[in-house]
Amino acid sequence: MKRSPNPLEEICLDKISDNIRMYINFLHMPDTQRSEASKCQCVFKDPNIFLIQRMSEKLMSKLHEKRFLTNSTLSLFSEQNTKLKRVKLEDITVDKEGMMFLKNHKITDLECINIKTISIVDIIDCLDSWSVQNLISANFTKCSFMDSFNYCYMVKILAFKNLRSLSLAYTELNQFCFKRICTDLKLLERLDLSGTYITCLEPLRNLQHQLKYLSLADLPHVNNLVPVVRDTYKLKHLDVSLFNKKLDELNIEAGQSQVAQLLEFKDDMPGLVSLDISGWKDHISKDLLYNFMLTHPKLEYLGIVFSDLMFEPAFCETQYFQYPRHVVIGGLGNKDQIAVTLQRYKNRASYIQKALYHLFQITNRASPEPCPEMFELVLPVMAHHPLVFGVQMAATACLYNLTKGELSKNIHPNLLSKGINLTLNAMTNFPKEYQLQKNSLLTLYNDRILLEVNFDRSKCAVLVLDALCKFSDDNVSRMAAAICSILASKITSKETSQLGSKVKYMSKLLEMVANRVKNEMSDITLKFTLSALWNLTDDSPDWCTVFVIKKGVLLFLKVLEKFKNDSTIEPKVLGLLNNIAEVTELRKYLMLDELMEQLYFLLKSENIDVSYFAAGIVANLASDGEEPWIATSHGREEMLAEMEDAIIQWEVPQSEMVAYRSFKPFIPLLAVNMDYRVQLWALWAIHHVCTKIPKRYCSMLKEEGGDVLLSILLKKPDVHEVIRVIAGKIMDTLENTQII
Repeated sequence: MKRSPNPLEEICLDKISDNIRMYINFLHMPDTQRSEASKCQCVFKDPNIFLIQRMSEKLMSKLHEKRFLTNSTLSLFSEQNTKLKRVKLEDITVDKEGMMFLKNHKITDLECINIKTISIVDIIDCLDSWSVQNLISANFTKCSFMDSFNYCYMVKILAFKNLRSLSLAYTELNQFCFKRICTDLKLLERLDLSGTYITCLEPLRNLQHQLKYLSLADLPHVNNLVPVVRDTYKLKHLDVSLFNKKLDELNIEAGQSQVAQLLEFKDDMPGLVSLDISGWKDHISKDLLYNFMLTHPKLEYLGIVFSDLMFEPAFCETQYFQYPRHVVIGGLGNKDQIAVTLQRYKNRASYIQKALYHLFQITNRASPEPCPEMFELVLPVMAHHPLVFGVQMAATACLYNLTKGELSKNIHPNLLSKGINLTLNAMTNFPKEYQLQKNSLLTLYNDRILLEVNFDRSKCAVLVLDALCKFSDDNVSRMAAAICSILASKITSKETSQLGSKVKYMSKLLEMVANRVKNEMSDITLKFTLSALWNLTDDSPDWCTVFVIKKGVLLFLKVLEKFKNDSTIEPKVLGLLNNIAEVTELRKYLMLDELMEQLYFLLKSENIDVSYFAAGIVANLASDGEEPWIATSHGREEMLAEMEDAIIQWEVPQSEMVAYRSFKPFIPLLAVNMDYRVQLWALWAIHHVCTKIPKRYCSMLKEEGGDVLLSILLKKPDVHEVIRVIAGKIMDTLENTQII
C-alpha cells in the first residue's frame, strides 16, 4: 500500500489511449491499389499537434499495450505530428502499407517481434536511407524472411552497416546468411541466434574481438560451441538455454556434454556477467558449476530453470554456507528464483507456467504471508500469454493465493485493478474450464476487491453469471451468488437491465432458490442468491418482468412460508417484491390472497426491516386506487390502516436500513391527491435515508425534483398533519445540508 500513485503523465497517456477516437479522424483513402486493411488512415483532429520524441514513443507504447495499434492507427505517427527514434512492435497485425510510417522517422532502434503478416525484407524496405545507414539495434525475433511469394532475400539485413545489436531468433536464418552477417556487420556486439537453422558457429570468430552478448538458446546440436565461445574473450552475456517444447523429444546428450565442457574451462570468458544454462537437466554437476562461478567473480546472473541444480542447497538456500550471495539466480527452487524467472523469461511460456505453479505451491499455506511484490510480477506474464491455458490457469490460482482474506489490503488498488481485469480476460478466453473459472471466482469473492477496486463490473457480472449457469457446483454457486449480490448494487440500472435480457440468469437463480425451499435449506447460498435477486431487480423493470414470467412471485411466497420469522431471509424476499410493486404493469401479479395474508402478518413484525418492506409493497399496490385492488382476503382500506399503525410505531434505526439508486419510484406516491397513508410511507423512507446520509440523498432528492413535490404538499391547505410534519423535517434537512 506504500506504492506511490501513478504519475500524472502515465494517467494522461492512459486516458488518451483509452479514448483515442476522441482525438483522431479516420480518412478513407481512394487508392484502389491499397490493401483493404490500409484504405483507412488516422490523423489527429488538431493538425498542428506535435509530440516530442519521448512522448511519441510513450504514446506508441501505450497504444501497443492496449492493443490499439493497427494499420490505421500507425499512420498517426507522421513526421508532421511525431518524432520517433525507437520503435517496438510485437504481435500485431500490420502490412507493408501500415509499416510505411517508418519512412517518416530517423530510426536507431527497431524491434519487430512475432509479426507474421509482413516479412523482415518488407520491414527493411519501409525504412528510409538514413535509418538503414544508422540503425544501431534491430530485433526481428519470431518474424520471417519469407514474403507473400515465398521469396527469401536474407542478405538485405547486411545493409545495416552500423548495427551493434541484432536478433534473428526463431527466424529462417541459415548458415550462408549467418556467415555473411559475421563478415559484413563488423560492429556487432550483441547477437541472438536462438532457434535458427545455423549448424556451425565458426563464422563467429570474425566477431570474437568485440562480441559481448551471445544467445544460442534452443541450438542443442550446434557445432564448435566450446572452442568458438572460449575464444570470444570479451563475452559478458552467454545464453545456451533450452525451452522449446519440441526439443524434449530430441536426443540432446551431445549438446548437454558441450555445455558441461564449457564449464570446465576456468580461465575463459573472464568478464562473464551473465550465464544461462536453463533447460539442461542432467550431466552438469553442482561442483562443476560452483567451481565455474568461483573462477568467474564478475558473474552477476545465473539461469538454471528446469535444471536439477536449482534445488541444490548451494543455489536455493540463502543460509547455506556456499550460497553465492552476489549472484542473482533464475530458477524454481525458492521464491527469489521464481521472482527472477517471472521477470527475465516473460516470453517463455513453459518457464512461466512452471514458475507460477511453484509460486502457487509456496503461497498455498494456511497462514500465508503478504507478497505484494509477487502479485505485481504475475500481472505482466499473465498479460503476455492471454491465450496460453497453462499460464492463465496457474496465474489465476496465484492471484487468489496472493489476495485471499486480508492479503488484498497489502496490494495497491491500481495493481488490484489490473489483476482483476486480467482475471476477467482469462474467464472470457476460457469459459469452459471449470478450475480456471473457480480460481477466478475465488479471487473475486473478496469484499475489498468488489467494493473498492476499479474494474469493469458489468463485464464481471456477465462472466460470473455465465459461470453460475455453466457449472453445477455448490462452491461455484455460493461464490457466484455472493459476487452478484454486490456487483448488482454497483452497476448502473442500464447495465442491470442488459443482464435481465438473458432469461437463463434469472432461471438459474430461481432454480437455486427452489432447490433450497424444497430441501428446507436456509444456507448462506440461499441468502446470497436472494440478495443477488433483490439487487438485480432494483430499478430494473426488465429483471422484474422476467422474475414474474418465471413464476418468481409464487416461489417467494413459498420462501416466506418455509422460513417464517427468519430475519436474514424475510427482508430480502420483501425487498425484491417491493421492487416488483414499483413497476405499475406488474402490480396485478402481486394481487394474491396468499401474499396479502403474509403482508398483513409481516406488517406487525418487530423487525423494522421486515415491516418496512411489507409496508412498501402495500403502499405501491394501494397507490393505484380501489379498483385494481382485487385481493379479497384483506381489503385495501384494511391494509392501509394496518400499515399506518405500523409506521407510527417504527423507531428510527441507528444506521441506514436501505440504499436507493433513485427516488423516482417515490414520486408517484407523493402526488397531492394520493392517500395520505401511501404518502406517509414514502416520506418516512425519504426522511430516513436523508438523515442518515444527507450529502448523497439530499442532493439526489433535489436533482430529481423531490423538493418541489414536498413544497407543493406543504402548501396544500388540507394536507394531513403527519404529512406536514415529516415533509417539513425533510425540507429542514435539505436546508441544513446546504442543498437549497
